[in-house]
Amino acid sequence: MEKKENWAYLVRCADGTLYAGWTNDLERRLETHNAGKGAKYTRSRRPVTLVWCQVCGTPGEAMRLEAAVKKMSRQQKLALTAAWKPQEAAEQSLPARTDPDPTI
Repeated sequence: MEKKENWAYLVRCADGTLYAGWTNDLERRLETHNAGKGAKYTRSRRPVTLVWCQVCGTPGEAMRLEAAVKKMSRQQKLALTAAWKPQEAAEQSLPARTDPDPTI
């Protein structure tokens, strides 16, 4: 059985807001958000774009990191996204950030 990685992630919604979550299948989760079947918050704010993610060792670690990100101010979250390197996502076969301006 293939071991799934656990991820904490941050997406930018179409209205510019940020949403934090965690999952054990990041690509599927992004597809779910964009299909309108993800979190209630993102359903009316599609499409969403991945702007940050981090792999975690266990589901518990991913949930704790998600909770910590949710407690951050918007400015702190934007700093986190600015420091994120999309090439790291590419190395891990993840969808890279697609928005043209990472500072929005």
